[in-house]
Amino acid sequence: MRPFNVQMVTPVGKGSLAGNRATATRWARMLRREGLRVTLATEYSSGKPDLMIALHAWRSYRSIERFRRQCPDKPLIVALTGTDIYRFQRTDPEETVFSMEVADALIGLHDRVRDDIPNTFHEQLHTVFQSAEPLPCHRPPVKSWFDVCVVGHLREEKDSLRTAWAALELPSDSRVRVIQAGKAHNDKWRALAEAEMLANQRYQWRGEIPRWQVRRLMAQSRAMVISSVMEGGANVVSEACVAGLPVIASDIPGNRGLLGEDYPGYYPVGNTAALAGRLSEIERNPDYLERLRAHCEHRASLFTEASERQALVQVVNAVRARYGIQ
Repeated sequence: MRPFNVQMVTPVGKGSLAGNRATATRWARMLRREGLRVTLATEYSSGKPDLMIALHAWRSYRSIERFRRQCPDKPLIVALTGTDIYRFQRTDPEETVFSMEVADALIGLHDRVRDDIPNTFHEQLHTVFQSAEPLPCHRPPVKSWFDVCVVGHLREEKDSLRTAWAALELPSDSRVRVIQAGKAHNDKWRALAEAEMLANQRYQWRGEIPRWQVRRLMAQSRAMVISSVMEGGANVVSEACVAGLPVIASDIPGNRGLLGEDYPGYYPVGNTAALAGRLSEIERNPDYLERLRAHCEHRASLFTEASERQALVQVVNAVRARYGIQ
């Protein structure tokens, strides 16, 4: 029997540590284990794969439009990112909504996506939670500091320096130190991070570091902050939950869709004083820190590799059935 060929399109190139590339690589590996032949590319140009999966409705618009024009009889799955849902639907609706309209199935990475897309797309939407592996065991956190990590590229959507600014508002006897890992989006963000390190003794920026070093940083931290203004379902939250690493999170749908409505670690997005209050509480109140840890560990079952693979395969099988493909 001829192998079933899948073209996976992500606008992020090979070698990048960006989340979309990691997601595409992981999904390709999962589908190959199911016996599918999967190729990864930054754009679709030609050829007739049996199925295309595109990550990012807006950034992959040209690939989606070209594939749908050249392969009108082939199934198409589009995975929605945070900027698709919370920005480009409104700022660039022609491209983004087109990609959603021509898709046979849409994938959301958290369970609140339905609230923020038009009702006409609800039947097409499937939720696939991203999985994470347990963190490696390393030496315990340093005692001289209460280290809090921030993981993610430095850019506007991440509100990247909010945690550093919040640390400045802590009492002088606080031991909180913010360690951030992630590539600066541009020279402006690099300059901001470097200037912040000079002015703020509680802040370290390590730049873009290998994945194993990011995982070691998380393993040695007391907590993690995700301060984003918008998120499509950040994989670092999945990793924190699997590791039992307490999370302080901005109160946005993308975080609520992973951590749950009743999570006790939210703060109002962009509110430096409120975030400082949360940092102070996790440092000074062990019971509160343990509540966050227990809640994260409870959510961890959502983020197993088996669960992600099963959900992804269900979407693929659903569109195959729609086209009568065995």
